[in-house]
Amino acid sequence: MKAILFGSIGSVVETSEIQRAAFNQAFEKHGLPWVWERDAYTRMLSDSGGAARIARYAESQGTQVDAKAIHATKTALFQDALKSNTLSARQGVTDTCHVANSNGLKLGFVSTTSRASLLLTLTSLEGLDASQFDLITADDCGVAPKPDPAIYRLALEKLGVEARDAIAIEDNPAGVEAAADAGIKVIAFPGANTHHLDYSKADHVADKDVYATFLVAFSSMTQSTS
Repeated sequence: MKAILFGSIGSVVETSEIQRAAFNQAFEKHGLPWVWERDAYTRMLSDSGGAARIARYAESQGTQVDAKAIHATKTALFQDALKSNTLSARQGVTDTCHVANSNGLKLGFVSTTSRASLLLTLTSLEGLDASQFDLITADDCGVAPKPDPAIYRLALEKLGVEARDAIAIEDNPAGVEAAADAGIKVIAFPGANTHHLDYSKADHVADKDVYATFLVAFSSMTQSTS
């Protein structure tokens, strides 16, 4: 193994409820009577992409909206919330990053979300920061969003790593699909709001501690190449 690739903010820290609150605040600011309750919101998370999620919901409500503008407001609200909160990494994340940093493995944050949100998340985290990552991709990379595998292929190219030598950690099915379609072994690490989704394309599924599952995945990859 030569690289560990975290695929989303949710694979590193639980922010789903902060995100949901930001969506609801954005709807209010745009004069919309929408409130996404937790159960409904969790069902929406099977598909990635906040602006697309807003557009789909508007269509289901028979309403025309500027989904990109609403999502931009939501992103700003989410970033404001990050600035005022100290976050804790999900269980096993810091240990997994430490293994990469200590053993010469490339460490990537392979996302197509806002770069500002990614960097603010890492700034707000205890025990983890952006300097530990060899590569951070975001929505400014000019590729299609997940489940398209383009962002993973770009990350592998930039890191100089073959797909067979990397493992991805993702908290949602679209991310799992993107990594798998790029030929990368995947650990699904469902969050509090995504545990019910379909992770059948993942090679491993972590329960609460991603580091324990990473060790299993690392062992199986080592054995397959020996």
